[in-house]
Amino acid sequence: MELTISNKGWVVIPAELRKKYDLHSGATVTLVDYGGVLAIIPALKKPVNQAAGMLKGGASLTKALLDEHKKERQRGR
Repeated sequence: MELTISNKGWVVIPAELRKKYDLHSGATVTLVDYGGVLAIIPALKKPVNQAAGMLKGGASLTKALLDEHKKERQRGR
């Protein structure tokens, strides 16, 4: 999709994308520079709630860390 930047630096996001990503007047987005690629990232409404569970399924890093600390304490005795 090709967009034109105005002389004020404005870019109009097409209506179908605004609707798809729930972007409305006053919505917050982040502009990210990926080294030559610009991305407009919609801000999450509830970032903590929306991120919950993203890392499920793998080994527990907390458990691994606690086990390692326990081993270190045992070696020190």
